[in-house]
Amino acid sequence: MPRPNAPSARRASAPRILAVVNQKGGVGKTTTAVNLAASVAAAEQRTLIVDMDPQGNASSGVGVKARGLELTVYDALIGRAKLRDVIVPTDVPGLMIAPATQDLVAAELELVDDPERAMRLKKVLAEALAEESFDYVFIDCPPSLGLLTVNALAAADRVLVPLQCEYYALEGLTHLMATIDRVKNGINPTLGVQGVVLTMFDSRNNLAHQVAEEVRRHFHVFEAVIPRNVRLSEAPSHGKPVILYDIQSKGAQGYLSLARELLQEDAAAGSAASQVRARQGGAS
Repeated sequence: MPRPNAPSARRASAPRILAVVNQKGGVGKTTTAVNLAASVAAAEQRTLIVDMDPQGNASSGVGVKARGLELTVYDALIGRAKLRDVIVPTDVPGLMIAPATQDLVAAELELVDDPERAMRLKKVLAEALAEESFDYVFIDCPPSLGLLTVNALAAADRVLVPLQCEYYALEGLTHLMATIDRVKNGINPTLGVQGVVLTMFDSRNNLAHQVAEEVRRHFHVFEAVIPRNVRLSEAPSHGKPVILYDIQSKGAQGYLSLARELLQEDAAAGSAASQVRARQGGAS
């Protein structure tokens, strides 16, 4: 399988944890979480998807069926199980998933009286990562800004925002950024925005180009653009990421390009951080 260009060495530091968030449904959020994670895993980066959406589409999208599950993310969040016991493998080498089912809806109600309810995912994820090594963790969030999404933002290092280029996109993005700022000012001061991914992009649509230009004026937007693609829509019904379903499709190539860009950005950031540490060490 062709692989994106990636750093040859495994991460020596803690894994990068990215929350894939957009409170608007139908923008390619889960499609992005699943296919970007699969593409990063194809680059020999050990990768985990944490499904925080009660619809469980990320889980079924990698072939994990709800009926056969004994434990899910819900069990980890309420303290019934360790997250490491929830994680299961997928057909993509190096890609694991902590699956979800509709039971996850009950978590918001059951945790309502817990003063640490917004930090439950951060806690269980930290425990799992202390015992099992991953290079990347992608958290697929529900299409809302409720407790489950706040848990994801509290646990993440960075936020990745899939955005469909349509009329109401910028308004929704403003609300999302306000929520990210509240989390950053409250429970996760190191949280940042990795970037915006343009999804379901139709190059024939003038409005799509106008929205894309406006977003680029205000946010970091990845150069890789995910086009509208039938193969991307078909792949989940077969329980496969698109790189396993049809790697030659435009959708698969879009996510492979996005993975390459993400890995290159992280490699550059890591190199810059190392240079800063070296200068500080020399100064001391």
